[in-house]
Amino acid sequence: MSTAAKSYTAKNIVALEGLDPVRKRPGMYIGGVGMAGLHHLIWEVVDNSVDEAMNGHASEITVTLHKDGQTISVSDNGRGIPIDKHPKTKKPALEMVLTVLHAGGKFDGDNYKTAGGLHGVGASVVNALSKQLTAVVRRDGAQYRMTFARGKATSKLQKLKGAIRGSGTTITFTPDATIFPKIDFNTETIRLRLETASFLHRGLKVTYVDEVNKTKESYLHEDGIVDYLAKVMKERKANPIHEAPFTLRKDDDTRLELTVKWTESTDEHIRSYVNGIPTGNGGTHENGFKAGLNKAVRNYIDMHSLTPRGVKISHEDIREGLVAIVSIFIAEPQFQGQTKDRLNNSEVQAMVDGALRPALEQWMNNNRSTADAIIARIIAASRARAASRAASASVSRKGGAKRTLLPGKLSDCLTGGKSKTELFIVEGDSAGGSAKQGRDRNYQAILPLRGKVLNTESATLKKITENKEIQDMVASLGAGIGPNLDVASLRYDRIILLADADSDGHHITTLLLTFFYRHMPALIADGRLFIAVPPLFRIDIGKETHWAKDEEHREEILAKHKGRAIPEITRFKGLGEMMPKVLWNTTLNPQTRTLLKVEIDDHLETDRVISDLMGRDASARFRFIMERAEDAEGIDI
Repeated sequence: MSTAAKSYTAKNIVALEGLDPVRKRPGMYIGGVGMAGLHHLIWEVVDNSVDEAMNGHASEITVTLHKDGQTISVSDNGRGIPIDKHPKTKKPALEMVLTVLHAGGKFDGDNYKTAGGLHGVGASVVNALSKQLTAVVRRDGAQYRMTFARGKATSKLQKLKGAIRGSGTTITFTPDATIFPKIDFNTETIRLRLETASFLHRGLKVTYVDEVNKTKESYLHEDGIVDYLAKVMKERKANPIHEAPFTLRKDDDTRLELTVKWTESTDEHIRSYVNGIPTGNGGTHENGFKAGLNKAVRNYIDMHSLTPRGVKISHEDIREGLVAIVSIFIAEPQFQGQTKDRLNNSEVQAMVDGALRPALEQWMNNNRSTADAIIARIIAASRARAASRAASASVSRKGGAKRTLLPGKLSDCLTGGKSKTELFIVEGDSAGGSAKQGRDRNYQAILPLRGKVLNTESATLKKITENKEIQDMVASLGAGIGPNLDVASLRYDRIILLADADSDGHHITTLLLTFFYRHMPALIADGRLFIAVPPLFRIDIGKETHWAKDEEHREEILAKHKGRAIPEITRFKGLGEMMPKVLWNTTLNPQTRTLLKVEIDDHLETDRVISDLMGRDASARFRFIMERAEDAEGIDI
């Protein structure tokens, strides 16, 4: 028996207690410790307040970002978390809710008909990952206070002096900087989420107080998702092809609300929610919506014999240009993970499908002129998609195709099959030349691109498919494009974007990311897209050589070696300046390089940012620049 085996005994088995598992593995509970995970703490507390409102016990929620930019308070006028002692633990219920996993009031089904929080972990997780947390409860004419730090109580439950009117709960917390790399909250992210909550819960007043920027906004939408659809349409600058939206509201055992409009846009945009929680990855409620929509439209087309000869209408044609809000409230939602971004309840699909199909079909028959305009839009989409497929077929290459179909400027790798192979999409012929010489040709392929890449956010599909650089990329990848994309046919295991480390290089990377996000999103979802991080500076200090990716990194290196030999600093004008061996050691070698994996934490926010920064509407970019002008310390011109 080996020494390692002998030393592995019972004493090596660690049983985490209390909230220690949350602090040890926060990603299991909030998805990660980046900005999305940080803001998830707010959503957990807000969802508890919303649950009170959903069940008729609260009408107002106030969220405050305090002056330090790192502390949040969430207050509601609900019933207030119980403060009496639990019969088994003899501890105040408030302490149990905030210090014990899976302790909450949503398991017995008596106090909450529907709820976003179901597992009894949200409040305790926030407590576990906070440097400090204070809970104030107002109920029975009195006010109570209890404090916590990193998941443990730091005071007993205190009854504050004086009588008080009303009831409710206020949770104030500051995230733990030893858990999160950054604990400064983004005010726009908070504002958008809170405004969305007011759309999804008609009659609920949501107030956001931003003490950092000294602003206060209140949201109250009596028309709910209909108002929300109008806002989304305005944001997306989408031209509708009909005026009044189709809206369905069903409120019995399961509450369903959805509203739909077709536009002239070439993509579909669906925002779905379960019990007020955004489901960025969809789920059975979205599947039911799509199925019911498809059946209703097809039934209308067949009933009125509207399909032209030779036109084959697909699901994608029916949903092209569609903008929809789908919101459902159910008693026992089954989410995929604690971050709740996908619904798994199988029965929901049939329920949504069954409710939507007859209602939409009846609406179309009662509004013939509107319905016929929608069908004309769908037929046009089908014809355009057929043309697009023909264009895509001319540049696509399946895995077994002959090498002659590949672009001439592609320097392919020698390894057959795609296991562990990499395609570097490189900015410019000169950089491509260095990369070709410096790579490991056994498994690394190089595709150089010339000039600025086409901005696909503001280009027509025809222009995109006719663009030579995009044709070369699609042909090299071999997986198709748009609706024809097949990840299984991808010729490489990884696609790596490699551009200069300066502002021009960042611009080119952004243009490429826009293309992949809009036209090959499955590659991002499958974890195939990466960004290389080449150095911007070479710093020679004595006999040592250091590589800095940007100005900040350069200053860190200089500060660390202050007082030693006078440094010699070289700023690379581009990757083409690097010797092949240097490019290999710093950027291509898997043992020494840095790669950033492209992931989507928040699909709605990503869509908005790309639309604002890359779309045709210049006013959104102007507003972005003006709002952040003071934050720019240095501009690379």
